[in-house]
Amino acid sequence: MPTPDPAAVPANSPTSEIPYCGHCGEPAASPHPACVARLSLEPPRYCPQCRRRLVVQVLPTGYRARCSAHGDLA
Repeated sequence: MPTPDPAAVPANSPTSEIPYCGHCGEPAASPHPACVARLSLEPPRYCPQCRRRLVVQVLPTGYRARCSAHGDLA
């Protein structure tokens, strides 16, 4: 069975792997403790599926993040 194109896999899919850190955009092969701490306070800046920069809108109740390839992130 062919491997799906990462750009075709929805970012909020529960079966999708997270190959990139949402804060620094580097490969998430090993944990990034500083990034995990910052992501608890800030919205993600990079798509965890394709490493593209996200369009982020900060709201009083949270944030909205959108990837140009994957759409809205949950």
